[in-house]
Amino acid sequence: MTEQTGERPAAPPRTLAEELRARGDGALAALLRARPDLLNPVPSDLTQLAGRISTRASSLRALERLDRFTLQAAEALAAAPDGCDSHTVLALLTGAPGVPPHRHADPVDAGAVAEALPAALALLRERALLWGPDATLRLVRAVREILAPTTAHPGPTGLGPTLAEATVGMSPGRLQELLADAGLPTTHDPVSAVAALTALLTDHPRAAALLATAPPAAIGVLDRLTWGPPTGTVPDAARPVRAADARSPVEWLLARGLLLPTGPGTVVLPREAALHLRGGRSHRTVEPAPPPVEPVRAHDPQLVDGTAAAQAFTAVRTVEELLDLWSLTPPPVLRAGGLGVRDLRRTAAALDLPEPTAAFWLETAYAAGLLAADGEADPVWAPTPAYDGWLQQPVADRWALLARSWLAATRVPGLVGGRDPRGKVLAALGPDLDRTLAPANRRAVLRQLAALPPGSAAPAAALLPALRWHRPRRGGPATGEGRDLRDDLTGWALTEAELLGVTGRGALAGPARALLAGTDPAPALEPLLPQPLDHVILQPDLTAIAPGPLHTPLAQALALAADVESKGGATVYRFTPESVRRALDAGRTAAELHEFLTRHSRTPVPQPLGYLIDDVARRHGRLRVGAAAAYLRCDDESLLAELLADRRSAQLRLRRLAPTVLAAQAGPEAVLTGLRAMGYAPAAESAEGDILIARPDARRTPPRSAPAPVPDGPPVPADVLLGAAVRAVRAGDRASTASRRSTVAGPAAHPEDPAGGPSRLPRTAAAETLAALQTAVLLGERMWIGYVNAEGSAGQRIVSPVKVEGGYVTAYDHHRDEMRTFALHRITGVADLDEDG
Repeated sequence: MTEQTGERPAAPPRTLAEELRARGDGALAALLRARPDLLNPVPSDLTQLAGRISTRASSLRALERLDRFTLQAAEALAAAPDGCDSHTVLALLTGAPGVPPHRHADPVDAGAVAEALPAALALLRERALLWGPDATLRLVRAVREILAPTTAHPGPTGLGPTLAEATVGMSPGRLQELLADAGLPTTHDPVSAVAALTALLTDHPRAAALLATAPPAAIGVLDRLTWGPPTGTVPDAARPVRAADARSPVEWLLARGLLLPTGPGTVVLPREAALHLRGGRSHRTVEPAPPPVEPVRAHDPQLVDGTAAAQAFTAVRTVEELLDLWSLTPPPVLRAGGLGVRDLRRTAAALDLPEPTAAFWLETAYAAGLLAADGEADPVWAPTPAYDGWLQQPVADRWALLARSWLAATRVPGLVGGRDPRGKVLAALGPDLDRTLAPANRRAVLRQLAALPPGSAAPAAALLPALRWHRPRRGGPATGEGRDLRDDLTGWALTEAELLGVTGRGALAGPARALLAGTDPAPALEPLLPQPLDHVILQPDLTAIAPGPLHTPLAQALALAADVESKGGATVYRFTPESVRRALDAGRTAAELHEFLTRHSRTPVPQPLGYLIDDVARRHGRLRVGAAAAYLRCDDESLLAELLADRRSAQLRLRRLAPTVLAAQAGPEAVLTGLRAMGYAPAAESAEGDILIARPDARRTPPRSAPAPVPDGPPVPADVLLGAAVRAVRAGDRASTASRRSTVAGPAAHPEDPAGGPSRLPRTAAAETLAALQTAVLLGERMWIGYVNAEGSAGQRIVSPVKVEGGYVTAYDHHRDEMRTFALHRITGVADLDEDG
């Protein structure tokens, strides 16, 4: 005998808003955290929140964040009748019980599907894509519209429309003919006729019996349509065909409703028929778990870390060399933004790198805030002031900034040199390189590598199946040859990670695991880095060999006085007259150069190198170039005469103004360049006659911040803001759903609402309003008030009055969850709340 408790079980929710109302604050916060677009702005109540959840745009964003199996569960729900139970969903994914699977269906692990399905349904419910009890599961309307198979969009299931949808517009007489030819009794109306045909196709024994009478060629036609697409072309498909008149396999199927016309020349396989042919399965391949990533190579983890650390050091030095180069010769900014193709080619040649690699280092420096446009009238690309601070940091900290900036950047260097949809070439540092999918894809790639055993490497082809499983609807636009943007991003991410030292030999390095976890990777990298050297080896052939990485100040000073000839395990520098002159132009003296080389060389300074420095220094500055257009000044009259007689100086158009002064019609920079090309060592001078020193760090932009990544939708709010949003929505919902009764005097009738119902603001006389509020203060009751704010907007509030004096009411506002002060003259009226309602 059942015990009578007197408590009625909670009624199942009838709407999505009712289900949201039954959720706890934690579940509501989890929903808003997963779908932050619902908070823009904060909904006034749960009914408004449910309305936003049901919009197509919000539903599409939520579906993009689902894995493949959860999406397959939602697609099965969309293919099933609305309000089905979880057992129906399981049968759609694994096949109808006792029915053999279709011969072309992939094997399915029914146990794994049954184990994974509850979590998938729970996730759909948590994201508010699904609601209702387990016995009556309902997809949100917009989600069903997106996922439900149709004739034009069969979707991943390959199914077509239901028989009821495919027969919309069919004449009642034709429906009765289909019933008769299918061996069913006729009915009195089209609705019951469609129901009878649907029942036939969903009853496995009866449908199997009908198909057993079909000719083999008709079964072959159905086989071609079973797994989609469900449509085919047939001449004059809309003509009515009776079973007795059928002359072809297609006509046999049309006569019995197993194919239905969708246009003058097209037919479709109804969803019920397709599911019967498939053995009840909605998907040919069901994937309850991600495909495993099989590593193709395994290395010693210490070797991986060492290789990655060496590359990390090279990455820092490459960015340093690049920005030092642009400090001296900053390239112009294109009118449309970005860097010109010639400037990229010139930079790549100077760094001895391929152009795509040079573009990657430019974009990395830009993302880190070390490089920017200076914003002048004729803008150029130059290092920012942050670069000088970056140079003073340890190598590990400098690498950490580059790695973090790369990981979070939405800019994609791999797009440089490609074309946009309008056919325009995409330039390095240009405005069209942002792709919001990039940072999430980089993290996903690194997470897949992190899940492998330490030292294991896997190429893009091995990673992509798992990446597609986790986010099947986030592939991005197609890029041709069956590829999408995610395919390209994955390959680029692996290449860039290797260049940056995030990976070594294709395997994730130890410091990168800290980077991926959001902690500082510098301590893990520091002991792995090669120790910088403070010496070089000078050779008699005017070269210097750096047997390893040099300290930054030494490397910069050496690069000023010599040119890099080759790189590798050791770097070879070559001293030339031009490189020595460059150092002298920067303010160095011959004595300083001798002292510098003596201090940092493990071998004596070779005699030829000493002679080269002294010879260039002796000639340096004998010719002075200033601005007239330009003039040349020299105490040696014979040297000026030699210049005038030299045919190579004709382009400078020189003429003598005085025994020791020549004038030129070219500008000072052109004169300096021309004389240096002729083998002289001129020096620029100021209007006061002083030598102008070209300092290597002279070009910097004004202070610039790093470019912010393009957001991929609204940001996830902090927990404090989420809690406040949940309280505001709850308070607004209480205000909108609270049962109200009129005050003793009752709210005054409004001209537009004679009944003075709860849909209007309460209206009472001023004296009645004051008396009711004072009574509420004494009794500690909540009141419903109408209030007009300073902007003239009318609204309603549920408040707990605390004090009434001086023409103001101090009360706790349950909607805003805070104490507020209301002006009495702005209160339109009051009404008691029905606390028992």
